[in-house]
Amino acid sequence: MSAVVDGMPRVGHGFHRPLESLLSCYGVETVRIADGADIPGSYWGESEAGLVGARLYVRDDTPVHSALHEACHFICMDDARRAALHRDAGGDYDEENAVCYLQILLADRLPGVGRSQLCRDMDEWGYTFRLGSARAWFDNDADDARDWLRHRGLIDANGELARGTMAQS
Repeated sequence: MSAVVDGMPRVGHGFHRPLESLLSCYGVETVRIADGADIPGSYWGESEAGLVGARLYVRDDTPVHSALHEACHFICMDDARRAALHRDAGGDYDEENAVCYLQILLADRLPGVGRSQLCRDMDEWGYTFRLGSARAWFDNDADDARDWLRHRGLIDANGELARGTMAQS
């Protein structure tokens, strides 16, 4: 991996192939688009990842946390929502928490990222949690997210990833 210049890992810092490999087992196709091009399906615009169906759109300047977050929305939703997915993943409060938790777990599968870096990136981007930081939430206040993910078979009883599975309707 090349050096992370601004402190936040970006897809173009050597993370495209690792993301592609990690996410493909969940049915997500990672599509890299040209620098400066509009990102299809991006909810936030700018460099933020976009989601259209099973395709996750990224540029080299897309933050890894953004790519993981959008991919986790796809992973956590049922087939009916996946079929209509374009830009706005929707979902409720509990699902959003599950998405945040899952993206932190997946970050540990990306050499050069990991949960500590991802939590810092989430805080820097502006995610908000009751305990003041993504890491404090993950470590001390995420039982509901773990239960949500466990109930859908995305993590096991020990809180470890159940790789390659997607939420069931």
